[in-house]
Amino acid sequence: MKMLSIDKELKGNSYPGRGIIIGKSPDGKSAVTAYFIMGRSVNSRNRIFVEDGEGIRTQAFDPAKLTDPSLVIYAPVRVLGNKTIVTNGDQTDTIYEGMDSQMTFEQSLRCREFEPDGPNYTPRISGIMHIENGNYNYAMSILKSNHGSPESCNRYTFAYENPAAGEGHFIHTYQCDGDPLPSFEGEPKLIGVLDDMDAFTDMLWDSLNDENKVSLFVRYIDIATGKYKTRIVNKNQ
Repeated sequence: MKMLSIDKELKGNSYPGRGIIIGKSPDGKSAVTAYFIMGRSVNSRNRIFVEDGEGIRTQAFDPAKLTDPSLVIYAPVRVLGNKTIVTNGDQTDTIYEGMDSQMTFEQSLRCREFEPDGPNYTPRISGIMHIENGNYNYAMSILKSNHGSPESCNRYTFAYENPAAGEGHFIHTYQCDGDPLPSFEGEPKLIGVLDDMDAFTDMLWDSLNDENKVSLFVRYIDIATGKYKTRIVNKNQ
């Protein structure tokens, strides 16, 4: 698979929707993840990321403008021991509770499917990072409608064991802007990541469509110690 430039991928797509990046820094020392949200409606754009314990949650920037919290207010990131969960919806909680009950990442998602927001039927994208004794692996999942039909759910899980330094994978909800919005297709895209968290954060934020971008979360986790650094960027400040 050809390695893509994440900044070019984002600059060339005005509406990838919500996106998850997971990978390993070029120096091999850090597990890297990023999650961004975009929006076309007032309800979707009226959000910020705030820290919540070891994770984050979405919050209405202006509570008076919040019309429907069901698909826009959730915890995108939660930490369960040495596992970091990143998703685009309340399935974060489903994965957390399932894995806390000794289920696998894939098993935990069996009770969930794409979002009930026809005609888009937005895919549920999820990631899990596992660091133990200096070893690091991750997996990504997408639950999507079958060619836009709400009658069947297609489930894909991609696992990356001992990922190569400098490599990451990028999965997002929509191929591009449209009406209805076309779901992401194929396996997560191979992209390059950076050693410098601030530089990576700035590159991602600057590459997202200025009109549609809402919030960005980036975390670098030291694989040897488990200690992490986080950056959050919100368009609404």
